[in-house]
Amino acid sequence: VADALPALSCAYDMENAGYCVLIPLQHQMHHRVGQALVSAQQVGLKILLPLALTLLTFLAFFFVLGKAFCGWVCPLGTLQELVQRVGRRLGLPLHALDKTGTRRVRPVKWLILLGLVLALPLLTGLGVTPHEFGNPYCDVCPARIATTLLTGNTEQLAINAASPLSFAIGALGNTLFGFVAVGALAIRQPFCRICPMLALNGAFRHLSLTRLVKAPHDKCASCGICAQACPMDIHEIQRRSGRAAFHEDCTLCGRCAEYCPEDDVIAIKFGPWRLFRSTRAYYKRRIKGESPQGEIKPLKRAPRPVPERS
Repeated sequence: VADALPALSCAYDMENAGYCVLIPLQHQMHHRVGQALVSAQQVGLKILLPLALTLLTFLAFFFVLGKAFCGWVCPLGTLQELVQRVGRRLGLPLHALDKTGTRRVRPVKWLILLGLVLALPLLTGLGVTPHEFGNPYCDVCPARIATTLLTGNTEQLAINAASPLSFAIGALGNTLFGFVAVGALAIRQPFCRICPMLALNGAFRHLSLTRLVKAPHDKCASCGICAQACPMDIHEIQRRSGRAAFHEDCTLCGRCAEYCPEDDVIAIKFGPWRLFRSTRAYYKRRIKGESPQGEIKPLKRAPRPVPERS
């Protein structure tokens, strides 16, 4: 009977070649399922938990400040603004991107986020790509050089020549920093347009308490001053309102609200509270010193009194 029904044969019976199904089942639970669950637990503790804490920390910070980090905190953004003002003082022409130009540039920040920030480091951890691609975005980010130079440290200007790939990455980083430093003279916020942090902030922008709001107005279609004032060349701010007016490229710098000539059309809010709102009176004062495009207007000097002839 045992030979006829091998599935019921005991594995310890040396007189036949059959195996009871329970013995391989136990081995699978022991050597496969159990070890896989242990590995999954390690994945949770060593991979998923740190990743979740990193994202939750970012979201907690982002929930309060939102995209205002880009417009008010980022040191590279501040540096680009200062260089842009120098360009205006020197009388250099300002080159704004039209709708076609902005449409072509906008996907770049998402490609950098997916490729340099996420994909290449993951592939390096899996052993697919070289070690030099462990943190490729930071190796070419111009903020690495800009922020260290502001502290008087010039070490990041040196190019690592340990390998041809390291040299190429370092040279690319220095070239990109030079492009930003020179390009900001003629283009407002050139690197901000392709920054992966802008993409990350844009993906979660509606989760933040700090946001941009715009009410519909019948003069918006023919005005367009807010779009001219936007350093990111967001043309949608002119024709959109409500939730759609808060574009993914917006850095919450507030220039559109500053240069809106109508009362209460554009505002920056924190929860239910308005931090700043457009007013015609503020627009009139602002336009006297600087144009929406960033051109600095010279101060008008009072005419000298003509001395009376004796």
